[in-house]
Amino acid sequence: MAPFHFFPDNDVYDANDPLVYLNGEMTALSEAKIPVLDRGFIFGDGVYEVIPIYGRRMFRAKQHMARLFRSLDAIAIPNPHELDAWMRLIAQVVDAHPAEDQMVYLQVTRGVAKRGHAFPKEVKPTVFIMTNPLVLPSAEVRERGIACVSMDDKRWLHCEIKSVSLLGNVLAAQYAAESGATETIQFRDGFLTEGSSSNVWIAKNGVLAGPPKDNLILEGIRYGLIEELCAQCGIELQARRIAREEVFAADEVMLTSATKEIVPVSSLDGKPIGNGAPGPIYRTLHEAYQAAKAAA
Repeated sequence: MAPFHFFPDNDVYDANDPLVYLNGEMTALSEAKIPVLDRGFIFGDGVYEVIPIYGRRMFRAKQHMARLFRSLDAIAIPNPHELDAWMRLIAQVVDAHPAEDQMVYLQVTRGVAKRGHAFPKEVKPTVFIMTNPLVLPSAEVRERGIACVSMDDKRWLHCEIKSVSLLGNVLAAQYAAESGATETIQFRDGFLTEGSSSNVWIAKNGVLAGPPKDNLILEGIRYGLIEELCAQCGIELQARRIAREEVFAADEVMLTSATKEIVPVSSLDGKPIGNGAPGPIYRTLHEAYQAAKAAA
């Protein structure tokens, strides 16, 4: 995809109060307001998407927008825009920000209506788009790996929907923070699901494995990318149920997400993964990931 056009006005831009899009208008973030009866606020009745921008180019835009459309369909929110219109709106917000690498956040809720659990009729969806500078894991973090903790997955059974109802994920992330770790790796009935905001992969004897793409995980856009990179690099990839014991016994564990890209896990619950350092499959995939970004 071609880079966005950017015409900065450095005398106007305020990093602490950037321009955002809300329901048809570009406005300063501090001025963006929604009614208290918005169903996203009352019920968490909405979906969202997060899209990385590298050098003013959207990365895997087609896949991100397809997931947004799937999430809207899954909870029966009418899609407020065609794809081209969405791309123009995102470009508006990206253009208003000076950073070359950004992280776009967009959210669609069912809209504003009198409080009632069932879907209201003839309500207009709320659309919000903002962006921030993209901050990736440092070279030091990538070289030493990150510490993770584990917990039972207590979330609902439709994790494939990228819903704004994220309390379970928030609690998992808070558990990691309180434990001095970077991420929480979750297990349901003894089998690996995902992190609070990342997909999880294990490597054993040169084979990479990840949980199947079902309702128990959010299929990250990097899931498809990892499939492509493994095929390019000649790495066998298995999508299957992975027992908790396999994760702790893995040669390598790694996480993928829009903000992490791909990052190695060096310890889980205080126990080293493999030899406690990033392994060869991680290094191969990280290098291939950077090449994919450059070619996009």
